[in-house]
Amino acid sequence: MSKANRSMLWIFFLLVACVQLFPLVWLVDFSLVDSNEFFSDSVLVWPDIIKWQNYINAWVDGQFVRYLINSVIVSGATIILTTVISLSMAYAFTRMEWKWRAFFFGVILLGIMIPIHATLLPNFAIFKTLGLTDSYWGLILPYTAVSVPFSTFILTGFMRSIPRAIEESAVMDGASIYRTVFQIILPLTMPAVVTVAVTTFLNCWNEFIMAYTFISNNSLKTLPFSVMNFAGQYASDYGSQFAVMVLTSIPAIVIYAIFNEKITKGVTAGAVKG
Repeated sequence: MSKANRSMLWIFFLLVACVQLFPLVWLVDFSLVDSNEFFSDSVLVWPDIIKWQNYINAWVDGQFVRYLINSVIVSGATIILTTVISLSMAYAFTRMEWKWRAFFFGVILLGIMIPIHATLLPNFAIFKTLGLTDSYWGLILPYTAVSVPFSTFILTGFMRSIPRAIEESAVMDGASIYRTVFQIILPLTMPAVVTVAVTTFLNCWNEFIMAYTFISNNSLKTLPFSVMNFAGQYASDYGSQFAVMVLTSIPAIVIYAIFNEKITKGVTAGAVKG
């Protein structure tokens, strides 16, 4: 590749990076201004006085810590359940021989095409009958159900690349199926497992509609509800709302930045070798 073409390519990548990063820059910018400065013609506003009070309001009045704990509980439980179920199903689809294996694998993959909010009303009716609304399980179960199909697809593709001889040696040494899956297969599929964990986290961390429908108890609300604490009937504290969104996005950005390389490896390895 010539030097000119390489320079053009770098310029193109920089432009794409700027476009991708602009919403985050815009979010941070408006989280530091007074609510009266929002209504201007400028795309970005340089505040006369940086209003750090917005972040104090978000942390205290937005009950950020309480909602953060609830989001961590829901996301953590969803990730664990999704990983265990998907890994078990991937092992069954790739290692076990049974009659309806291809059919049920196709049925599971159909779940990828069903958006979570398409199940909102039937889930609400079922959970209301079972008494699961206003509980962590009212969010954990639907989040897990929606995450399992894609996670199973990723883990199945990755697991097909693992030689069967490793498991055969473990079975000859007397290892049970549970020990084989969770002590031998799990470490070998760690890149795919990290991909599953991070994508599951990102999908349920900022979800609002399902949480708004199922949760009315203030002690169980998740982070997206913190924004609603600054929305009034006639006026809203926009600066504090933007500060909440910045604080909420930080964990997702940090986790994705840390595990970005492993996510790429997990997806590409499963696609190529599967």
